[in-house]
Amino acid sequence: MASSKVYLDFILEQLSELEEVSYRAMMGEYIIYYHGKIVGGIYDDRLLVKPVKSATSLMPDATYELPYEGAKQMLLVDDVDNKNFLTQLFNAMYDELPMPKKKK
Repeated sequence: MASSKVYLDFILEQLSELEEVSYRAMMGEYIIYYHGKIVGGIYDDRLLVKPVKSATSLMPDATYELPYEGAKQMLLVDDVDNKNFLTQLFNAMYDELPMPKKKK
């Protein structure tokens, strides 16, 4: 099942306090970037983020879910209605996220 543009727009609005949040559509889903780094994505109308240490400490009870078959597990963000929490989460995760790989 693909994610809806409506859900993407909702998540982007929740992240509107942050600068340089962008996305890229990919096979009916959306990859979410923060300052050029991949934070996670929207898969089947669920916000999933990379399971870095800061994310797991901010969401100790979060469930691990597969974004799609064959992918690595990611953390499900349940508290998407809390704008302040999402801002805190993305800011906390940023330093732990890898830089994007250079295209050859």
